[in-house]
Amino acid sequence: MKTLRQILQGKWRGVASVSPDATVHDALKVMGEKQVGAVLVLEGERLVGVFSERDYARKNMDHGKTSRETLVREFMTSKVLWVEPSQTVEECMALMTEKHVRHLPVLQDGKVIGVVSIGDAVKEMLSEQQFIIEQLEHYIHG
Repeated sequence: MKTLRQILQGKWRGVASVSPDATVHDALKVMGEKQVGAVLVLEGERLVGVFSERDYARKNMDHGKTSRETLVREFMTSKVLWVEPSQTVEECMALMTEKHVRHLPVLQDGKVIGVVSIGDAVKEMLSEQQFIIEQLEHYIHG
């Protein structure tokens, strides 16, 4: 099974992020431009939260303010789960499933080096299964 470091090597470089003092509108705009379902919330280089489409959908219902009036810090998830680049995709998938999250920041020495989504993990697991199937078919027909 591949490590998260290997997965990140094949992904777009850079991380979609906003400040906790950005408006929700601005965060949603970044998410749309980058075509991602979540952004990291950074104060300088320090990870302080994650803001996702799910956060917006769940917390916006009774909020009463517009996305242009609301700061990301009001809606973000501040208790952030994260993983290290040496962890496997399988470990990442298990954590995502257990904790019901779709995005995991990847930190090395306390600094963000990327984000892995549930889509990244599923894609890699399917790719690995396809490789195994092809190897078994080759062996059988050998």
